[in-house]
Formats: sequence, structure tokens, C-alpha cells
Amino acid sequence: MANNDLKNAKKAKKDEFYTQLVDIELELKHYKDHFKGKTVLCNCDDPRISNFFHYFSYSFEHLGLKKLITTCYKNQSRDLFSKSDSERAIWLEYNGDKNGNRIPDPEEIGINYLKGDGDFRSPECIELLKQADIVVTNPPFSLFREYVAQLIEYNKKFIIIGNVNAISYKEIFQLIKNNKLWLGASIHSGDREFGVPTDYPLNAAGCRQDENGNKYIRVKGVRWFTNLDYKERHEDLILYKMFNAKEYPKYENYDAINVDITNEIPSDYYQTIGVPITFLDKYNPDQFEIEALGIVGSCDFLNNREMEILDKEGNPTGKYTFNAKGTLYRKHNPLVDKKVAAFKDRQTGELYQSIYARILIRRKQQSNLALAAEPKTPFNS
Repeated sequence: MANNDLKNAKKAKKDEFYTQLVDIELELKHYKDHFKGKTVLCNCDDPRISNFFHYFSYSFEHLGLKKLITTCYKNQSRDLFSKSDSERAIWLEYNGDKNGNRIPDPEEIGINYLKGDGDFRSPECIELLKQADIVVTNPPFSLFREYVAQLIEYNKKFIIIGNVNAISYKEIFQLIKNNKLWLGASIHSGDREFGVPTDYPLNAAGCRQDENGNKYIRVKGVRWFTNLDYKERHEDLILYKMFNAKEYPKYENYDAINVDITNEIPSDYYQTIGVPITFLDKYNPDQFEIEALGIVGSCDFLNNREMEILDKEGNPTGKYTFNAKGTLYRKHNPLVDKKVAAFKDRQTGELYQSIYARILIRRKQQSNLALAAEPKTPFNS
């Protein structure tokens, strides 16, 4: 699977995944008004193949940018920028079209050599970061926590791409909960194709090589992360189902109901609800508030029970755990939850089923009150 390729890349520190231009265009069109008069930094980009550099340099006048800066980690020089064959880290500066053809010509791009290797954490790259208003890039997935922490430390606006699992990182989740970071507008499901270096092994489904020898892999669970607002983020999630206790059971170890599909959040329930982390794709902070992340260390579990792990056939394994892998859990029904691993309470013999990571949310009353107070018209009556 492509996700296995991603894991292997993390282990080898091969985080060179090149975002496709179409994915950049689909996301950045939602933020046009944010860029006027701003300096943009792409600080994890190889200008030989960076579609971020391509997008911003060719859209410089359209967006009304002030300056574009791109840094590269140990760049192998490209003929467009240098005749040297040595491996050097560089940074590029583009201040817009000078000859009227509205194209970023080589002579209009300032080429500067870095003393170090171009790591975003290096002092000279931090100095470039300080100049930027907005950072847009595809940072190393294995350094995502550290990368975001740096952006927050220097109070930068950003649009970056990463894996959806980053939501469950406690540092990232706290930013989401405190409304300092949220998911972007354009990617809500499926996988995305990334370019990879020519020496990257293509040994999984979803990999390909084009007629020019360029290599690509598909990665699941990709999302944009940003702290720039956009109008779609404030659209209410349409709720149509009504609450009933049978359809929406409570967890055994936390006072909240479980909802497996975001669109099935009950419209008349205002207590705590556990939803999948993909709820954040449709999260409107005006409609909901986030209370906690439903894993150990993020919320207070009830009844810390020791349980024996059963296999998918319901047979005992002789292995024990606490709190069913440290997540929220509910009662297990062997007739309904077939071929699903369960847990047997060592003291009571009750069967339970672990629930995948959940975000604990609560519906805001204000949204309904505002709707009720809205004057009726032929369009909303």
C-alpha cells in the first residue's frame, strides 16, 4: 500500500513528496484575498520541481504578492539557476515580472546560496521565516509536529499539507481545539498523488512512472492544515436525524453518545458527542465546540478496566489491556459486530468493542437560537 511507502519514507527520513499543481490550485483559490501585499515563503521546496514555486511565481501579479521566497534543502542545482554540479542549498527570491511578459524569467529570479543545508530549523532559514507573512509548503511528514510548532512560535499564517493522523497529535489537536488551526477547504477524502525522487522504490500498488521517468505514489489520508479563514468553513452542517437512545448508545467509559458518520449527528442533541476525526472536514466553529480528543491523555476515562483481548472469532488470546487499547469503547454484540475484535472484562465477563479515535464535541445552542430568531421569508419559511 502507498501508506506503507509513507512509513518507510519516515524511517529513512525520505520526506521528499512533491505536491501536484492541481492540488495546490484547488486549495489556494479559497485564499486569494489573504495574499495581497504579502511575502510568501515556501521553505521546504526544491525549485527544480516545486509546484509551489511554480504556482506563486506565475500567479504573482494575479495575487498581488509583495515577494516570494523559496528555500531548498541541499538542492542539486538546476541548469535554470546554476551551472555548478556541486550539491548546494539555495534560496530564491522573486519580486515579480520586470519585462512585461508576466512570466518568471531566470534573470528575474534572485539565486542565493545558504551556508548550511537549508533545514527549516537552521538560523539562516529562520531569518527568512521572519520576513514572511504566509508560509505555504509541503513540510516533512515525519517532522510535522516540530514544523507547526515553529510556525506558531513565530506567529505565522500558513497553508501546509500533511497526514490526517496529525489531528491526533496532542500538540496539533490543542491548536485545533483552541481555534488556532483547522483543516483546509479542498481535500475531504480519498488519496492524493505525490511526486517522489528518482531513486525512490516503486514497490506498492498506486505507484507509477511516466514516460519521462518521473515517479509518483498515492498517499491516503492527506489534508491541508491552515490558520487562514475561508467562507466555506462557516457553513452549517445540515442535520436531519433525531436522537434516540437505541441508535445512539453511550460509551461505557465516557459520558457521551457515539456517532459513526458525521452526517448522522442528531439535530436535537446538545450534550457531548463522539465523532470520527474526519468530522473536522465539516467542522463549523460557529455550530459546534470541541471538548476533547477521545484517547488516553486527552480526556478522563471512567472505570479503568482490565480486559482480555479476543480475536475476530471471539476466541481468547491470553493477552490483556486496559481501557480497550486506551480509547473509548462500547458494549460488543457478537451477532451484529461480526469479525470484529472484542475485549472481555476480566472481572464481569462483559464483552466490549474498542472505538477508533473520536473527537468529543458539543452542539452550540446559539446556532439554533439565531436560526429561530431569523425573520421568515419565502426562501427560509
